[in-house]
Amino acid sequence: MLKSFFILWLVSFSLILSGCAGVPSSSARSQMGNLLLAEPLPASARSQMTIVRYNQILAQAPLQAQERAELLYQRGMLYDSVGLSGLAQYDYNQALKLKPDMAEAYNSIGIHFTQQQEFIQAYEAFDSSLEIDPEFEFAFLNRGIALYYGGRPELAVQDLGAFLERNENDPYRALWAFIAEYELSPEQATRHLREASTRLDPRNWATLLVELYLDDISESELLGALAIGVTNQRQLTDRLCEAYFYLGKYHAARGHRGRASNYFKLALSTNVYEYVEHRYARLELNMLREDVYKENQAQQ
Repeated sequence: MLKSFFILWLVSFSLILSGCAGVPSSSARSQMGNLLLAEPLPASARSQMTIVRYNQILAQAPLQAQERAELLYQRGMLYDSVGLSGLAQYDYNQALKLKPDMAEAYNSIGIHFTQQQEFIQAYEAFDSSLEIDPEFEFAFLNRGIALYYGGRPELAVQDLGAFLERNENDPYRALWAFIAEYELSPEQATRHLREASTRLDPRNWATLLVELYLDDISESELLGALAIGVTNQRQLTDRLCEAYFYLGKYHAARGHRGRASNYFKLALSTNVYEYVEHRYARLELNMLREDVYKENQAQQ
């Protein structure tokens, strides 16, 4: 079915380390034994060459403050896309010093604060972004995610609900709204997701993820459908990054820490650095480890 690239299949679950979060059951090994693996994305040569050009312009060209700020922001985005998060965050900070009304830069730096679990700084960054541009919808997404990870699900539901309202056909928006609301009421969250599912675009493959969360399809059925409609290796890797993350969240909510941990590691292995799912997979792993540590401390 996939003619343009080679598909790797996982033969044995023993090839995936379960880490400290627990050992999967025999059913988990069987389920993940048919797992489609991603080919990690290489660092983009085009992005690297563009970074070089930006370096030259920033070092040599006479630029106005606004022009320099825009270039710094664009270079930061490129650094983020190749996994150089420290350099990206530095550029966003420098851009904001030159142009304090750059909503996009506040949004980007807020994401970094969320990944670092510096939630107060993240909230302030997203608030600034929305003060500058109240219609900047991705600030609602990212502030909602920060509130969710920061232990404020009531506020997260508001932001993620507002994000969903701006495009009710998008399954990713429906999933994030569900994930936040699940912390408050699993039953109500499931009911709202069921209602939202009727408005989703069936042509978007991620609608299958919603069906999984609603138990309309099995995990095996989802895994078997991941390559349908894929036409190239990049598209497959992008899709698998997303699928691994949401499968990790699916299992984490059910207390399957070993399986959740493995899926988050697989999301990280794709190297799709700019995706929300890749950005927060490591945070999910850290939180799983913290939960295990707290439980072990409580038992001692």
